Amino acid sequence: MTDSEHISYLPTDGLCYDPRQEVYWDVAALDKETTRIFEVCHGCRMCFKYCDSFPILFKLIDESYDGDVRKLTDSNTQQVMDACFQCKLCEVQCPYTPRDSHEFQVDFPKLVHRHRAIAAKRDGVPLRDKVLGNPDKAGSMARLSLGMANIMNRVGLHRWFMEKMLGVHRQKLLPDFAEQTFESWATRAGKLREPGVEAVLFQTCYVQNNEPQIGIDTCTVLEKNKVNLGCSKGLQCCGMPAWESGNLEQLRAWAKQNLDVLEPYVDKGAKVLAINPTCSMMLRREYPELVSEAERERAQKVADAVMDPSEFLWSIRKEERFNTDFKSSPEQPVSYHAPCHLRVQGIGFKARDLLKKLPGVQPKLVMECCGHDGTYAMKVETFESSGRVGQKAFDGMKEQDSEVWATDCPLAAIQFKQFAGVKPLHPMSILARAYTGSDFKPLPRKQQYTGLILTLLVSLGLIACLVWLVIYASS
Repeated sequence: MTDSEHISYLPTDGLCYDPRQEVYWDVAALDKETTRIFEVCHGCRMCFKYCDSFPILFKLIDESYDGDVRKLTDSNTQQVMDACFQCKLCEVQCPYTPRDSHEFQVDFPKLVHRHRAIAAKRDGVPLRDKVLGNPDKAGSMARLSLGMANIMNRVGLHRWFMEKMLGVHRQKLLPDFAEQTFESWATRAGKLREPGVEAVLFQTCYVQNNEPQIGIDTCTVLEKNKVNLGCSKGLQCCGMPAWESGNLEQLRAWAKQNLDVLEPYVDKGAKVLAINPTCSMMLRREYPELVSEAERERAQKVADAVMDPSEFLWSIRKEERFNTDFKSSPEQPVSYHAPCHLRVQGIGFKARDLLKKLPGVQPKLVMECCGHDGTYAMKVETFESSGRVGQKAFDGMKEQDSEVWATDCPLAAIQFKQFAGVKPLHPMSILARAYTGSDFKPLPRKQQYTGLILTLLVSLGLIACLVWLVIYASS
């Protein structure tokens, strides 16, 4: 390549990470930026160890195109984009990012999102991505099944059907759906509060639909520390599952509703405590850049109030109300996994630090990606690679020789259960058990039915799934 053919590392006129700008949707502008960023990554290669995007890119450039990134085809580029699962660790590691005010302005995850957003706008959102991208609707449908969904998710025939219809890998460990939502519990328990509280809980769609106990434990811990905590009604998914497939319209709709609910609390001084790191990342970092122009100011206002529960609790550790009256403790090393989306926020490892307050506990930190990352671990084409990507994390947790494992991310907990045989507890659940004198064994999964009843449910479940898909596709 001659000097005249040199690709500058400096941004092109196609640089844009803001979907409110017209150039964001310009395919030719995107192509120029993609070529430039591929060239920067090709010259750096610091991020070879994360997802498969970079190994694929480097192999193509080296083995097929003699180092010339301009020879990559659209199909090659799509391969690279498809392999990204938005762990965002490359952005954490990269020295050339807007975060660091570097002149190259490289943000690879946002480049991928831009590709997916343009594809979704051009081609529409496939049925599988609509289903997997709407966990609240899936939770509502599961509750209507009166427990059948949980049983069917463990039946081979049904899982084969799901794999063929939705592309969800038949061996993927799926979480149970709760009989009642966290919001229902909060209503019955009198936890709903009007604006004017010290903190309001953003329970997340996973806690809402799958493991309300994590939310209950979070309430217990904060109340033990005399935090004036409130819960609210009407919160939606943070939008990451939809944005994962480029569905910006759906993300914005949910963001607007969440802002409608949260803004009155923030206006009266409340912090917003988001249980799942992915959700706190979305509210804190993504909403201000992705919402419509009309919502931008209040999105930033809410973002400034967002905290992780452990981050908030750590912030009051020197106050008299901070409670260290623990009734029980693991009294042994605890393997603590730091989720990728927690690391992206740059707030440190406050859950690990809180666990050190338990008598005899010395948390051992594992920072490798577990490979779940939203729906990536669920899909037929990426299930096996998600396990391979997460192997270092699995090995790291096992090497600690701890009976108690912890992680702030509920999906990471499922991934560890799937590939390492142990389901970590949420740090809030560990602290709640310590305050109440409980043990630290993971709760057993509900037993499944057998025999004639199971056979009947299989048949009914297949019919229900067909009906559900028809309803979903037409809605």
